Amino acid sequence: MSNQPPIEVPQGAIRLNTDSQKLEFYAQDRWHEMATDVPTLDGGARGFVSGGLQNPAEINNIDMITIPTQGNAIDFGNLTQVSRLGGTTASRTRAVRMAGIHGGSVTGVVDFWSIAQQGDAVNFGDMQAVNRSTSAGGNQTRGILAAGVPDSSKLQYITIASLGSNQDFGDPFQNRTQASALSSPTRCCFAAGEAPSRVNTIDFVEIATTGDAKDFGDITREISGVVCVTNSTRGIIGAGEFPSTFDSTMDYMTFASKGNAVVFGELSFSFRLGGTASSPIRGCFMGGTNDSPASNTVYNVIQYVNIMTQGDAVDFGDLATTHGYVHIGNCSNAHGGL
Repeated sequence: MSNQPPIEVPQGAIRLNTDSQKLEFYAQDRWHEMATDVPTLDGGARGFVSGGLQNPAEINNIDMITIPTQGNAIDFGNLTQVSRLGGTTASRTRAVRMAGIHGGSVTGVVDFWSIAQQGDAVNFGDMQAVNRSTSAGGNQTRGILAAGVPDSSKLQYITIASLGSNQDFGDPFQNRTQASALSSPTRCCFAAGEAPSRVNTIDFVEIATTGDAKDFGDITREISGVVCVTNSTRGIIGAGEFPSTFDSTMDYMTFASKGNAVVFGELSFSFRLGGTASSPIRGCFMGGTNDSPASNTVYNVIQYVNIMTQGDAVDFGDLATTHGYVHIGNCSNAHGGL
C-alpha cells in the first residue's frame, strides 16, 4: 500500500492497511501506524467454546475454531475444573471464563488461556459475587460479567491483562438472569433473560466508565438463554427459550444507535445456551441445548452468519466435543469489542 494519501484526506482519518493488517491515522501529510494491532480476517481469528454439559455430565473441554475457515473444531485444552453456565470473553491475546456451576454448586473460579498457544487453562482469580446463568462481554481491556443467580442485581468486571479478583461495576437496568452480553469497543449490552418472567429488554454500559446500566431498547421476543455474535458495528441476538418452546429467530441491533432490534434471519434449529465466536465478518453459533421433552438434544453443530448481511445461518462444521448449557459469551480474539 502506498504511503501517499488520496486527495484531501482529513487530518485524523483512520484506515486499515490491508497489507500489514495495522490501523493507520493521517497527520502531517502522511499515514502513521497506530500501536494497536487489528485482528486479521484470515487465520488469526480464533473462536472458543468451553465447558458445559455433555449429557449427563459437566465437562471442562475447550474447543477451538478458525472463524474464516469452515470446518470442524479441534480440541484446544481443558479448563481447571468441569463447569457450565459461566460467562466468557476475550482480548486479542487472552480468553477468560468466569463463574458458573461446578458439581451442582455455584463456583466463583475464573480461568484464562492464551489464544495463540494450544493448552490448558490456568487460574485467573475468583469472583467476589459468585453467580451462575450469567454472561460476559467486554473489550481489549475489560471483561464485564452480567448479573446471574443468586445475585441478579450486580455487574462485575475484571481487567483482562491483570490476574486477580473482579471488582464491582454497577447495577443492571433490569435485574435478571440468563441475559446474553454483546459488545462493541465502547459499549457492552445485555439482552433478554428472566426477571423472573422472560423479558425482551436490552440495556447497556459504557465499558470504560463504571456505573449503572441504562436502557437501550428491546429485542422482538420475550425470551431467555439467547446467544449473541458481534462485530464493532452490529450485534445479533439469536435462539433462546420461551416458557414451553425453543426458538431459532435472530434479531440484530446497531451499537451506536439506541433503539429496538429487528429480525435478521433464522438459525438452523431451535436451541438455547450455546457458545458463540465472532470476527469482523462472521458470527459463529456453537453447540447448545434443546431440552424439551420432544427433543432433549445437546448439539455439536456449528453454524454461522455474515454479520452485515441479513439472512439465515448456514453450516460451518462440528464441535470436537458436544457442548450444551455453555452460556454465554462471545469468545474470540476478533469479536466486536476488539
